[in-house]
Amino acid sequence: MQQAVQFYRALFEELEPAKIQRQFLKSLLKLQNVERGSLWMTQGDAYMCVEAMGPQSDKIKGVSIHKDRPSIVGWVIENGQMTIAKGGLDDRHYKELEESLSRKSNLILCFPLTQKGGGVYGAVQIIDTSAEGDHLNLDKDYLKLLHTLVSVASIALANSLEYAVQHEENIRLKRTLEGIRGEVSVIGQSRAFINVMRTAQDYARTDFPVLITGESGTGKEVAAMEIHRLSARRDMPFLVQNCSAIPETLLESELFGYKKGAFTGAVRDKVGLFEAADKGTVFLDEIGDMPFNLQSRILRVLQNLEVKPLGGSEVKKIDVRIIAATNKDLDQAVRDSEFREDLFYRLNVLPVHMPPLRERSTDVPLLLRFFLKRDAQKVGIAPKRINDEAMAALTAYPWPGNIREMENFVKYLLTTTDTELVTPEDLPKHFLDATRPEGSSEDPALARPAHAGGHAPLPGHLPPGYG
Repeated sequence: MQQAVQFYRALFEELEPAKIQRQFLKSLLKLQNVERGSLWMTQGDAYMCVEAMGPQSDKIKGVSIHKDRPSIVGWVIENGQMTIAKGGLDDRHYKELEESLSRKSNLILCFPLTQKGGGVYGAVQIIDTSAEGDHLNLDKDYLKLLHTLVSVASIALANSLEYAVQHEENIRLKRTLEGIRGEVSVIGQSRAFINVMRTAQDYARTDFPVLITGESGTGKEVAAMEIHRLSARRDMPFLVQNCSAIPETLLESELFGYKKGAFTGAVRDKVGLFEAADKGTVFLDEIGDMPFNLQSRILRVLQNLEVKPLGGSEVKKIDVRIIAATNKDLDQAVRDSEFREDLFYRLNVLPVHMPPLRERSTDVPLLLRFFLKRDAQKVGIAPKRINDEAMAALTAYPWPGNIREMENFVKYLLTTTDTELVTPEDLPKHFLDATRPEGSSEDPALARPAHAGGHAPLPGHLPPGYG
């Protein structure tokens, strides 16, 4: 009984799934007085080892066994029953897994991992590698107690996995809402900027894919939101996914969703971004960083407007417009075999390039005044003004980080400047030393010829985090 109390105490002191998995396995091995063990979970068409302990465990953790291959963990997961197996003699044993290990399994004790409601989502193996195979306690009553401990602990693990997934969804929802709230007019009067706004107005009239290019921090997401706002889809969802911010497997599940039991942590069905944005717009930021293997699935979405969740068999039709953005040279990425050529042509139907801030020098004073007023209101301090000499230096500065750099600079200025009027003495030295590179000032040749009849400059919306 004391061992059971210690087991639960060690387990429930943790909240993170990875830590719970490790403590779970560590406690079981201690209870059975063996060194080797592994924890497996269903992931799509395979069973993946998500935790392993013992000699050479690094060769086991991360390994996947396809469901078509015989394995003890597969048998336990499919049948929902505990089993005891002789490592070298049992036909269910996946012997290839141990080919590179110096010590083979002699006796294997394997329990199913169950979630609330009884569904099985994985299995845990406790392995005796001793020559005699007599380290495991196989007493009937002891195994019954151990099975109970595993059942309760596996529900706790499943709950932590579900909580982690829900937490990530809440963060994504919060970011989406933050991007919708507090809209104000787009700031800009330069030819290059007005050109982009005119292009956004033109592109909003259709549902064709749009590819937005430009340096980091130039406002590619703002342009995408403007196209959506001006389109017939304006009252429907505008959902954003950064393709470089998360691992490939998680990115795939975020975009396409998954069915319960499809992989580690899939303890319930999840709707993917494409399906959630039905009738609206999906903005794929940093598309140039998308893993090559996943690009083919995006291509099928563009071609057929349908998605299939991970672990599912049903294909679902969707109605979404896709806008993608990148700061990479996709032409070069195609030549380097890092980006699919067919996907590039599917996305690049309506191209638009966001000019860097060094090509929008006339917009610098407008943007600085806007950010100073906005951020001063946020923190509850008096707004600040920039005198002519300081403004001239800031206008001449090339802003290599573009608008994102400007936003950070404004926060610095509000924090470090004591007086209401900002002078050159308040600026960091590199702003005063900077000279605009030759050819970097706003160039009238950058302006796109006006349409017949022309367009007026467009109103729009600038969410927090412009850039």
